[in-house]
Amino acid sequence: MTHSFVPIRGLHHYAYRCRDCEETRAFYEGVLGLPLVHVIRSDVVPSTGEHCPYVHIFFRMADGSHLAFFDLGDNVAAEPSPNTPSWVNHIALRVDSVEALRAAKARLEATGVEVIGITNHHIIESIYFFDPNGIRLELTVPTASAETMAGHAREAHAAVASWTREKQARLAGGAAVCDVCDLRIMDA
Repeated sequence: MTHSFVPIRGLHHYAYRCRDCEETRAFYEGVLGLPLVHVIRSDVVPSTGEHCPYVHIFFRMADGSHLAFFDLGDNVAAEPSPNTPSWVNHIALRVDSVEALRAAKARLEATGVEVIGITNHHIIESIYFFDPNGIRLELTVPTASAETMAGHAREAHAAVASWTREKQARLAGGAAVCDVCDLRIMDA
């Protein structure tokens, strides 16, 4: 790059569609402990001017960023993408320790939420579950040292370049279908 983009300071909010704002509030505030801090209700979308009655709800995380949801008043949740396995699209939220991760898992399971993990990813440990809207969530805690993470950062561009070359070669040779997700994949 010849010039830098403006500094991006962090996440303000991630927004997604929800089926029902009260059901979503009960989960994010009541189960996950994220306080509901702001509600926008309107009949007109400010950015496009189109008529679409909605409520937009915001839950604040400890770092000041937010998870937000749109209830469009029709009791319909966002549909998963038909070309993407359910484990791909997710929101990962950081917790402070492995002990906090274990406590979160226990609390979720006590409320009837099915939890996958604790999964060791070598640089983080994580649990996975779905919210009432079918959105996959991950709670994660970093476990790698700063030195290890700095080494990964130094290798990141080369790893992407290597994957890109391998993917192009596989795609040039045809495609197969994944046995797990029934999606088109590259030949091995």
